[in-house]
Amino acid sequence: MTGTGTGGTAADIRAADEDRVFAALANATRREVLRLLRNEGPQPVQALADHFAMRRPSLSEHLKVLREAGLVSEQRSGRRRIYRLEAAPLAEVQDWLHPYERFWRERLKGLGELLDRMPDDDRP
Repeated sequence: MTGTGTGGTAADIRAADEDRVFAALANATRREVLRLLRNEGPQPVQALADHFAMRRPSLSEHLKVLREAGLVSEQRSGRRRIYRLEAAPLAEVQDWLHPYERFWRERLKGLGELLDRMPDDDRP
């Protein structure tokens, strides 16, 4: 471990934040919640719950994970809790994935060039 004491280094904190985001995204239900919020905008818990065959406390646990990862925010409106997508952590995931996208794009380009150089096989 690189950090000592109670707080850890900035790199440790950043890595822990990334781990929370990736762990939140690893679950299909949580990804679906994010999709719903992206497509339909902020929603109360009950509107989100209507999309799933699970009890509301189970969905609340998923929302808690998303909230702790910074992927959603919660606003109280009377007795209702309205959830909103927070996309900034997703941009950080995209930044992390970008070098891998570039890696595969270069590999596929190389494969395409190789296939273009290969003679066509006209045999039946």
